[in-house]
Amino acid sequence: MTGVLIKRFMSDIRQSVRVSHALIVLPLGLIAVIMIADVVTDPGAQLGPLLVVAPAITASFAGPLLTGLIGILAVAGQALSPTLQGEAFTPGIRAQVIGIAVVSGFLVAFRYLRGRYLWQLARARSVATAAQEVLMQPLPRRSGPLRIATDYIAAEEEAQIGGDLYATVCHKGSTRLIVGDVRGKGLPAIKDTSLLLGAFHSSAYRDLSLRRMVIHLGNTMHWHWARHTNDDPEAPESFVTAVVLDIPDDVGLMEMVTCGHPPPLLLRDGKVSPLEARSPGLPLGMTTPSGDQYVVDTFGFQPGDALLLYTDGVTETRSPDGTFYPLAERVAAWDGNGGPDRLVQYVRKDLLAHAGGHIDDDAAVVVVERLPSTI
Repeated sequence: MTGVLIKRFMSDIRQSVRVSHALIVLPLGLIAVIMIADVVTDPGAQLGPLLVVAPAITASFAGPLLTGLIGILAVAGQALSPTLQGEAFTPGIRAQVIGIAVVSGFLVAFRYLRGRYLWQLARARSVATAAQEVLMQPLPRRSGPLRIATDYIAAEEEAQIGGDLYATVCHKGSTRLIVGDVRGKGLPAIKDTSLLLGAFHSSAYRDLSLRRMVIHLGNTMHWHWARHTNDDPEAPESFVTAVVLDIPDDVGLMEMVTCGHPPPLLLRDGKVSPLEARSPGLPLGMTTPSGDQYVVDTFGFQPGDALLLYTDGVTETRSPDGTFYPLAERVAAWDGNGGPDRLVQYVRKDLLAHAGGHIDDDAAVVVVERLPSTI
């Protein structure tokens, strides 16, 4: 137990030192100044109770042990004040000492409970992050004639892990790609993401048409949430927005099915065009899919073309004055040099600059470029 306390104390000291040496000196200096002022001024001034400010300041930047140490010094200073002044230890002084001790105790308890909460929050987030990293394996940099780059922009530290997802499978001369967003946050969203990605990978090798593959994904999520209606009150309201692509290696075309997801952006000859679906389908899992619910759209995708897919965490990011991030406009301003890797870096940097340094929701960006057949 003593070893644990020593480790906590040393950790507390290191935390304080990392913040600033000046912050540690501040409460100590304050105690010294108040005690000196209490000695040199009229005894009736009663400056001793101001010593409680020292542990209060310490609690704003240090842990419970250092806060307690400063509290002890404040109590000792108030107890010694009559002796230094040559006065008697009156009941009033005793009450002031007890008052500083009680307030210091509350401050120590506050710092302990807050530190425990932050530790639990960090632990939960680290578990969620680890689980998400296992699920969200980096996409291959090459898939047939395609060059791929991805970026996952995490929200600020206090936010929960979101349900953004992406995956790709190269099979029999074509690449199938999904980018989506599961409703919800935290571990439940990661569980749903795991199920959907498993269904995507398995169905990609079953030689299903793109339409039948999307129907299979919709059925998988709908049946999953239907089974958990009784134990999960949010299951009936759960869904996944997604865009699913099939890009053949040897044909300058691609097929797309949109399930309530923002349209991809096509970059061609310096121009940016959203690929709007003729009849966007419902998000996956909302209903039992029917044969005509999902429409397959075909678009040209020639060598030199690039496709930018993203989740709504990108377009719903706001600036400090409340303006949404204008993705298409900002991508159109990109100089076009450097390929997919440079583009995802450009979007990340520009998005964070627009948001003032941090975003409130996780965001995923995937860029796919078709290379000439000779590369």
